[in-house]
Amino acid sequence: MDPISLLQDLIRIPSVNPDNAPGTDKTGEQTIANYLEKWFKERNFDVIQEEVRPGRPNLIARSKNKSTDTLEADPRPRILLCPHTDTVGVGNMTINPFGGEISDNKIWGRGSSDTKGPMAAMLAGIDANLDLLDSLPVAVDFAGFMGEESSQHGSKHFAEKYAKDYLFAIAAEPTSLDLVHLTKGSLWFTIETSGKAAHSSQPQLGENAILKMANAITILNEKLNLELAKYPHPQLGNCTLNIGTISGGSRPNIVPDFCTVDVDIRLTPQLEKAGGAMALVNKVITDNQLPITVSTFANNPPMECPSEHPIIEAIQQTRSKSQLTTAPWFSDAAHLSAAGIPAIAFGPGSIDQAHTKDEFIKVDDFLEGCTFFKDFIKQLQNYS
Repeated sequence: MDPISLLQDLIRIPSVNPDNAPGTDKTGEQTIANYLEKWFKERNFDVIQEEVRPGRPNLIARSKNKSTDTLEADPRPRILLCPHTDTVGVGNMTINPFGGEISDNKIWGRGSSDTKGPMAAMLAGIDANLDLLDSLPVAVDFAGFMGEESSQHGSKHFAEKYAKDYLFAIAAEPTSLDLVHLTKGSLWFTIETSGKAAHSSQPQLGENAILKMANAITILNEKLNLELAKYPHPQLGNCTLNIGTISGGSRPNIVPDFCTVDVDIRLTPQLEKAGGAMALVNKVITDNQLPITVSTFANNPPMECPSEHPIIEAIQQTRSKSQLTTAPWFSDAAHLSAAGIPAIAFGPGSIDQAHTKDEFIKVDDFLEGCTFFKDFIKQLQNYS
């Protein structure tokens, strides 16, 4: 199997997350799940698809043990290689998002970096060790998670069902083959103010929801940042707050009777342990009697994997250049970690290329990732 051709195949299968402006009607993870199911069945894995959202499955492939008849009877500890199968939208891309072309020693297309490149490297490593998988002391499984680029329903669903089965998980992300073992969590919430509509020529007869919001978010931004500053992390730094979107009113000649704002907080493990970011939001709203209502639409935990875990040591033995590091972004690894599976984000390629209008992965970086996963799985022969 040629790894580059495999990656090109994956890029050429559109799997755009349908949420948040996909920029195409070629959305959903079903087609790529079908491709992966066929690939793994040809290699004698036990394969299932679990529908998490309509037409949007997780793909789970589990390696078999030659000495047992069933997976349930397999006594081996298991590790998980787990990319996500969706990509972000393709609107305004300046290259063919599903081309998979090679030029300038780069492979181009949506997902080449995030995260079909790391996924293909994992698959190449599995393929190179097919003669060992059924006799390794550690079983190597694969899960392709749907929906990572929006609400991470795929990893949450998997973690709820299978957390007890796994010793460790490697979530595929473009980390330049460094081990991201610490990340912040994220809380996304919407705040709303209500008012009273009136003709703009008589604004005194109405109540302007936008002006109420302007005052409220000024106070919220100031007071909440003071609270967030109380929970720094020695490596991740401070919690952060971003007021990202605002929408309100219907016409210039109508006093607006509603206004909504979307807010993003990135939180440290310290804040999560102290009760989470939402408790601070509610405290600031109550203490300052802000005239807003709040609804949460994404609440994702931080990730903190012990640096001394034996699998981390095995990764560093396989590639001594791989460094322990942190990241300000979020991945599926955090939901696995929160459910009790020690997890990291790891893979070839640069996060700087993720979500860009001309996304690519360098061929040399990709092939280095393939070599890593081949050598890492082979080294598991020595695990005890």
